[in-house]
Amino acid sequence: MALLIAGIALWWAAHLFKRVAPGLRGQMGTAGKGIAAVLIIGSIVLMVLGYKAADFVPVWQPPSFMTHINNLLMLLAFYLYGVGAAKGTLAAKIRHPQLTAFKTWAVAHLLVNGDVASILLFGGLLAWAVVSVILINRATEWERPKAVSVKGDIKALIIGLVLMAIVMAIHVWAGVSPVGG
Repeated sequence: MALLIAGIALWWAAHLFKRVAPGLRGQMGTAGKGIAAVLIIGSIVLMVLGYKAADFVPVWQPPSFMTHINNLLMLLAFYLYGVGAAKGTLAAKIRHPQLTAFKTWAVAHLLVNGDVASILLFGGLLAWAVVSVILINRATEWERPKAVSVKGDIKALIIGLVLMAIVMAIHVWAGVSPVGG
């Protein structure tokens, strides 16, 4: 469990560093991006290893219908992630589509995983995404994207479906059913 917690903490630190210490981050210049990337990759490795190694300690048993809700939320999460990249019409309505996608992903996984390690992982990452949105909103005014289009919506859907297929394949490769059951 220590690796999992260390991974979550490192994820938070690597992502929030520029928000809580912008002067120090600015002094690092472009090297700071590389350092952050290495720390984020390291945090993912720690979270995966920690999650896999954690004992299964049940807290609650998710009802079976939650699997269907999870699957729908995951489809929405991948679409929202695509919205952030494709600048569809929804990008002018949602300030943080990729963080919204991340929060949706975390909630979806909390609905179908009732063990301590899952609650720590998905709850910890959900809390990070919420804090990130708050910090970003306090730091800067939102300038709505001006160039949005229905073509962007279609592109977002394609991006979302491709990402979902890739993530489902990774789940299968890792021995985890991506659709429950």
